[in-house]
Amino acid sequence: MEFNSLDAQRESCESYVASQRAEGWLLVPDRYDDGGFSGGTLERPALKRLLADIEAGRIDVVVVYKIDRLSRALMDFSRLVEVFDRHGVTFVSVTQSFNTTTSMGRLTLNVLLSFAQFEREVIGERIRDKVAASRKKGMWMGGWAPLGYEVKERKLVVVKEDAERVRAIFKRFVQLGSATAVAKELVAKGERNKYGQLLDKGVLYRLLNNRVYIGEAVHKGTSYPGEHSAIIDRSLWDKVHAIMKESPRKRGARNRAQTPALLKGLIFGPTGCAMTPTHTRKAGKLYRYYVSSGVLRGSHPDCPVQRIPAAEIEIAVVEQVRVLLRSPEIIVRTWRVARRSLDGLSEADIRETLERLDPLWDELFPAEQARIVQLLVERVDVSTNGVDIRLRTQGLTSLVADLGGIGLDRKSTGSRKAA
Repeated sequence: MEFNSLDAQRESCESYVASQRAEGWLLVPDRYDDGGFSGGTLERPALKRLLADIEAGRIDVVVVYKIDRLSRALMDFSRLVEVFDRHGVTFVSVTQSFNTTTSMGRLTLNVLLSFAQFEREVIGERIRDKVAASRKKGMWMGGWAPLGYEVKERKLVVVKEDAERVRAIFKRFVQLGSATAVAKELVAKGERNKYGQLLDKGVLYRLLNNRVYIGEAVHKGTSYPGEHSAIIDRSLWDKVHAIMKESPRKRGARNRAQTPALLKGLIFGPTGCAMTPTHTRKAGKLYRYYVSSGVLRGSHPDCPVQRIPAAEIEIAVVEQVRVLLRSPEIIVRTWRVARRSLDGLSEADIRETLERLDPLWDELFPAEQARIVQLLVERVDVSTNGVDIRLRTQGLTSLVADLGGIGLDRKSTGSRKAA
C-alpha cells in the first residue's frame, strides 16, 4: 500500500497523542483525513464527521499536523474555533506551538492563517495561469472527453465510429432545423453519449455548441486552435449555427406552419358544414382553431359550434382513436377485412400490431401523426353533446399491412414514415 504525506502527518499526530497518554489522552478509532479536498472550504466529508462527533461530545482535543490542515480560510477557521470553544474542545497543532488563550497567541494564530490563505490563493492563481497558457496552445487540460473523442497520452484522439454519429447529428439538425425534433429522434432510438446520458434536448444543445468539434480549444469564452483533429467541417458548423441564431420560437412557429392540421378535411360541425383550420397571433403567440365554413360564408351564422380550439379537439380525437384501436370490436372487424388480402393473418396478429402503435404515438412527428389520422379517420362530427368519430376499416387494414411490412418500432420511429 502506498505511503503518502497524509500517512506521514497522521503518524506524527499519533506519536504526539501517545506522548500525552500520561495526561489521559486516548486516540479515537475514526480517521478524519480529507485527502483530495481543498482546505479552502468546510464542505469536506471528514470535517463534517469531526464536527458531528464534537457536538456529540465524543472528542475533547483536536490534533492536527499544521493549522492549515484544518482550514486555509481565515473566516472558516474562526467559525471552527467558535465551535471548539462552545463545546470545550482544545485545538493542538503538532508542529506549531501557540496559546490561543492570550492576545499574542490569537495574533500568532491569525498571522499563520493569513499566510495559509495567501498560499492557497497563490497556488490557485498559478494553476489557473497554467491552464490558460496551455489552452492558448490548444492543449487538452482534462475533463470529460466529448462524444467522438477519447483521451490518449493527454491528447484528444478521434474515435471513428462515434465521430460518424456526431456528423450525422449535425447533418440531421440542418435537415430538420429543430433541436426538439432531432432530440425526439435520438431519444426514440435510445442514443446515448459515451457516459450513458440520453441525447435529449439539453445534451444535444451542448453537443451542437461544443467548439471542440471544429478543432478549437476554448478557455473562458475565447477559442484557440486546438492540437486535436476536427470532426465537423466549418461549412457544416456554420449552417447549424445560422439556424440556431434564429429564435426557437420563430423556428417552432415555422415548423408548426409547415405541419398540416391534424383534422383538415375530416371535421364537420352540427350543421354538416366542414370546419376549416385557421390561426391567429396575439402577443407573439400562435393560437390555432377550427372554424365552421358555414359561419365564414354566412350561410349558417347561427351554428351552435362556430369555433373550436384546434389543440383541444385534436387531443380528444387522438385519445378516442387510441382507445378504439384497443377495443375488441375494432380488432375483430379489422381482422375480418384484412384476412382477405393478407394470408395467414390471425386475430392475435392484428391485436399485437395495433397495440404496437399506441406506445409509439407520442414519439411520432406531427406530420406522421397527421398521415395516420388521415388514414384511419373517415369523419369527425362535432356537436354540442360531444364528438362522434367514424373510422375507415380499409384504412385500418392498410395500417396493419404497413406496420407489419416496415416493422415500425423504436429503432425506426421518427425516421420512417408511418403511412
